Amino acid sequence: MSTRRMIAVVVLVPLLAALALWAFAWPAARTAPRDLPLGVAGPSAATAQVERGLRQHEGAFEIHRYADEAAARAAIEDRTVYGAVVVTPQGPELLTASAASPVVAQLLQQTVTRQTAAGGASVRTVDVVPAPASDPRGAALSSSVLPLALSGIVAGAVVTLLGLRGVRAVTALIVAAALAGLIAAALAHSWLGVLTGNWWAEAGTLALATLAVSAAVAGLAALAGPAGIGAVAFLVMFLGNPFSGAASAPRLLPEPVGAIGQWLPPGASATLLRSVSFFDGAAATGPTLTLTWWAALGLGAVVLGNTLKSRTRHATPTADERAPTPVG
Repeated sequence: MSTRRMIAVVVLVPLLAALALWAFAWPAARTAPRDLPLGVAGPSAATAQVERGLRQHEGAFEIHRYADEAAARAAIEDRTVYGAVVVTPQGPELLTASAASPVVAQLLQQTVTRQTAAGGASVRTVDVVPAPASDPRGAALSSSVLPLALSGIVAGAVVTLLGLRGVRAVTALIVAAALAGLIAAALAHSWLGVLTGNWWAEAGTLALATLAVSAAVAGLAALAGPAGIGAVAFLVMFLGNPFSGAASAPRLLPEPVGAIGQWLPPGASATLLRSVSFFDGAAATGPTLTLTWWAALGLGAVVLGNTLKSRTRHATPTADERAPTPVG
């Protein structure tokens, strides 16, 4: 038995290391724009050359056309596009939104500047929705994804290991997530100043992100036993965190990593947090529904697991019930 355990450790550790390196290093090493939504505004005759230059980067940009600068700004504020090139009589102008992704804003500036420089023109850059001065690179926001995931895993595991079931487990998970959201908002918004939106909306987002993970952990554990804790932790930490695109953008990750990441709690929470903090809730419906489904299904699994265990206990006869009754 000891030999088998030794072999299992020797084989399992390298496999986990390889998987972790693949999950974290591969997307980072393959970061590049893939159908990145980008606007082009101005008269059709004037923007034709700009579009031709952008289309030379095959598969990099998804071009959206707008009549003027005002329409392009509105599209950026609605999170329809990450930026826009506006052709004006004074020359090309680049509109960016570093709050959406500082990495994308820098990439657009480099690409458009290189393209216009080849044509002998200079480009003026305007940051329509800038990142907060206290976090210009978005490092603090992207770093919040891992602590939220960890707090959710811990909360779900503690509820499971303490033997809480049914309504008590659901109440504990919801209250713990709410407190985590309030504390996180107090730290990130009130103290550090890296979030600048509605305080309560941010606290609700942080709480929902925590509940989505904790409910999934406790729910799967209620149905499959303690192994459910490890399964959800593996999914969230090894896939959800590196596939979230929080440090760059989902459209910069290899396909289908970016799309998968938005269906997992870390990616959905990062996208939703950007929306409520910097864009007045624009494009918040999708990630909100994703986190809500994770939380609802997890809490439902907690209740279902408790019901199934209760039925099993009632259906199984006790030792006294199974003992034969003497006759006479």
